[in-house]
Amino acid sequence: MAAAACGGEAAVAARALCAFSPRDRRFFAISGSDGRLRVWETTNSRLHQEYVPSAHLSAACTCLAWAPPGGRPPPSKDGPQRKKRKSDATEVDKQLDILAIGTAVGSILLYSTVKGELQSKLDGGHDSRVNCVRWHQDNCCLYSCSEDKHIVEWNAQTCKVKCKWKGDNSSVTSLCISPDGKMLLSAGRTIKLWDLETKEVYKHFTGHATSVSSLMFTTVKPMNENKPFDGITGLYFLSGAIHDRLLSVWQIRSDRKEKNAVMSFTVTDEPTFIDLTVSEVKEEPVKLAVVCRDGQLHLFEHILNGYCKKPLTSNCTIQIATPGDDGDSTPKPVPILAAAFCTDKQSLLLVYGNTLQPIIEKVSLNSTESHICLIRDVQKVLSLKTDVAVTKVKTPVVNLDTKVLVPGIPGHSTAVKTPSSGKEKKKNKRKPGETEESIEERLEALDIDVSKVKTPGGLPQTDSFAVLLVQGLESNDAEILNRVLNTRKENVIKNTVARMPIHAVIPLLHELTKRLQGNPYSASLMVRWLKSVFTLHASYLSTLPDLIPQLGMLYQLMESRVKTLQKLSRLHGRLFILVTQVAASETVQDVTEVNQTAKLVYEDESSEEEGSDDEMIADKDSDENWDEDEEKEEQSDEQDMTVEKEINGDSDLEPENESEEE
Repeated sequence: MAAAACGGEAAVAARALCAFSPRDRRFFAISGSDGRLRVWETTNSRLHQEYVPSAHLSAACTCLAWAPPGGRPPPSKDGPQRKKRKSDATEVDKQLDILAIGTAVGSILLYSTVKGELQSKLDGGHDSRVNCVRWHQDNCCLYSCSEDKHIVEWNAQTCKVKCKWKGDNSSVTSLCISPDGKMLLSAGRTIKLWDLETKEVYKHFTGHATSVSSLMFTTVKPMNENKPFDGITGLYFLSGAIHDRLLSVWQIRSDRKEKNAVMSFTVTDEPTFIDLTVSEVKEEPVKLAVVCRDGQLHLFEHILNGYCKKPLTSNCTIQIATPGDDGDSTPKPVPILAAAFCTDKQSLLLVYGNTLQPIIEKVSLNSTESHICLIRDVQKVLSLKTDVAVTKVKTPVVNLDTKVLVPGIPGHSTAVKTPSSGKEKKKNKRKPGETEESIEERLEALDIDVSKVKTPGGLPQTDSFAVLLVQGLESNDAEILNRVLNTRKENVIKNTVARMPIHAVIPLLHELTKRLQGNPYSASLMVRWLKSVFTLHASYLSTLPDLIPQLGMLYQLMESRVKTLQKLSRLHGRLFILVTQVAASETVQDVTEVNQTAKLVYEDESSEEEGSDDEMIADKDSDENWDEDEEKEEQSDEQDMTVEKEINGDSDLEPENESEEE
């Protein structure tokens, strides 16, 4: 179960969270790492709309899908609206662009780019991450798959579940609807073709070792026009999987039970975005544009006419790089995010740069070269776009006498200078006769009372501690960080962590983790900072989606130290016993020994002889006493025996023997 969940998340990560609108490629929607959805105009690369979901931090966007043109709009979340004229309704239908957004918590959002607001929300279908969303041709039906192994058919008008069934034993990662709208392709580890009416499996396709990340049909009609067409037999479709540099092409056949790929396209890296031109005639080749994770674009052109054993290579590869400037002569590659064919099928829309502000450019495909490198100055284009863009932020007009407070030392104020134009440049060179100003004169010019400034030996205040900490983290200055982090006062640590900005929390945790791996003495100080950070900023840390990989090293470090605590306690006890024994033996050796030899010995011979005679007499007396005691004990035993016999009425002695004894 865990492996399947990891595979589904990897498949979603491999698929780019971006999509072109189906109507003339007018808009390009992309979801960045910050959870915001941005819709760009492809003609001038201008931001059309920006939408921030209410739960964009906890329920990030996982997939996007534009609704096909020509259908009815789903109902608004505000309820029924007033009736419109027929002409107005048809005009709205022509301009309607609904975007389905799958989230990580299992809900699906329907966003209207015409109104610029959330149209409705689909809940109650999935319990886990939504991996793929696909619209049906009538625009009122929506299909989604999730990590919970199920496929859900939605009614976009009522925002309720029409049908839900189990799609695979593991997570379902990709979906695709057939051209006639009667069949559905689903993929996890294996690809299944479903009948939408009966919800039963029509065909199985096996061949991918990892989770499938993309599915799409490449033909709308069979290549063999002699046989009758049932809507699905004879069609080709394309599939790509994570960690796989081969794109497989499959053909739906009715005669063979074993369904293997008929051909494959090879690329340089894992595919992240795929677009193609559907072949409608037998002689018309299929054009394929594949964007890989390494930022390259591969173009293929091939006529699908049956089985091909050898993998096909790209006809053309497109890369984008920056020009070599005077300072840096090495060109740097610019990653391509997405690519799509225009309506004429002879030109491409390229999206490159970063996800927050991409650049969209139209490129013609007239060249016959196998490798094309486009030189683009991205920084210059972005600066031109920012100059032309209309902004609502205005810079206030400030007089020369106005003073503002600067963070740092209390009482620090300076005059705000009017912004100078870009043409004027400051001259840092001094004139030959000019002398440099002293520190005191500079402080007086900054309107700071020199007498009130504390000496460097004094302890800074808590607010300056926070400022110093942020400066040290940004500049990676070891001296500043040592001065701040070596503080022992709990109150100062708590106030400093509380006053520091939010963006400095993660760098502070990385710095504390680095110092925990060093000297044990510094580790005891860093634990106090860790306690304050986790206590005061726990709510912010819980909203970070990538918190586990960022704090993984810290968690492993703490876990390893806790595991060795018991062993260290045992070792400490044994060492304590050894040390006490060694100390006790040393104290015994230090005590002066008493001389036990007698200084004077007096011997008396008569006393010795008398003592020996007395001892001989005592020995004889003791021997005689010992014999007498034995006789007494024997007599007492005999008397006891006779008494017992008399009591019992028995006698061992006969009357004759008794008389003889008498």
